[in-house]
Amino acid sequence: MKNIHQITDKIKGLHSNLFANDFLLTWDKTEDELRQTLLVAEALKYMRDHNIATRCFDSGLAVSNFRDNSTRTRFSFASACNLLGLEVQDMDESKSQIAHGETVRETANMISFLTDIIGIRDDMFLGEGHTYMKEVGDALDDGFKNGVLPQRPGIVNLQCDIDHPTQSMADLMHLADYYGGLENLKGKKIAMTWAYSPSYGKPLSVPQGIIGLMTRFGMEVDLAYPEGYTLIPEVVELAGKNAAASGGKFRVVNSMEDAFANADIVYPKSWAPFAVMQRRTELLKNSDKEGLNALEQECLGNNARFKSWECTEEKMRLTKDGKALYMHCLPADISGVSCKEGEVQNSVFERYRIETYKEAGFKPYIIAAMIFNNKFKDAAAMLGRLCERNKRRVKG
Repeated sequence: MKNIHQITDKIKGLHSNLFANDFLLTWDKTEDELRQTLLVAEALKYMRDHNIATRCFDSGLAVSNFRDNSTRTRFSFASACNLLGLEVQDMDESKSQIAHGETVRETANMISFLTDIIGIRDDMFLGEGHTYMKEVGDALDDGFKNGVLPQRPGIVNLQCDIDHPTQSMADLMHLADYYGGLENLKGKKIAMTWAYSPSYGKPLSVPQGIIGLMTRFGMEVDLAYPEGYTLIPEVVELAGKNAAASGGKFRVVNSMEDAFANADIVYPKSWAPFAVMQRRTELLKNSDKEGLNALEQECLGNNARFKSWECTEEKMRLTKDGKALYMHCLPADISGVSCKEGEVQNSVFERYRIETYKEAGFKPYIIAAMIFNNKFKDAAAMLGRLCERNKRRVKG
């Protein structure tokens, strides 16, 4: 149990305010709060690996509200809730009364009578996802204040139009594990680059999450994309401020090769241009199918101009000692496997495939840590009690 005691001692030395607060954007959290999330995730993983039960709820509901398709995050949320003892209930809007005029305020309260946590993914409409999560939060505040709800459920952002905090925090945990500690990331160069995809409309939240978080820890972050494939300007500006404050570096370049040069880590990932996502949102709101089809053809044609933006063996040789760590949130567009031409060459992906699976494997613990910190005011003490109880997860 020495490792757990070391972790809880570190948590005790932090100043954080995660209890009873939603986890929506990483840049709304202090560095200590980010560190506590990582430490609690590390403790929960250690306990699971050593067959120590982490169920701290005898009952309770966790509502899973996915307004977009998902594999990794959906199952990570379910795994995280089960790890802590909560039962997951999917909120399928097609089976609700929303189509009959039920408001967000009403829905939020109706699903929350005995609910401890609500996980929301809403990433398709630029300017809408984060706003929706805040609206749900306001409705829960109102319900709790007026005695409708016995407790105010916490909200975890499982991806919105602005940020993907469970992904970027899992990525950060993966990097800390790979390089032997969070302190070893300072000065490491990560290339967050656009990459070609034969599809369009991919959210901006992953690259924005990466540049918004990694710049907090003194890393050298290059954001690379072809002309016109910009992100939300305010997030790019924020990344620059974060780098200046942490002693790191941040720059925007229009060359994949430039970003890969001497990089320790590469993260080639397709996204739609900010301006395209703005247009797409308006078309979706208006149910303009013809307009959406025309926009898709326009964007696919524009993407095709940049097929050279692929993570290849040649580009990987430009990285530090030719051995940069390849990262991806998955699923990747793998050339010759999942598509004819895509984000990454098959041989590169296959070499790092297991590492990307490990990267994804940290997400359940990050989500569990976000829930844990939201529900327990003294996270270190609660972890200590679980360890002292020393209940076997698997009896045998």
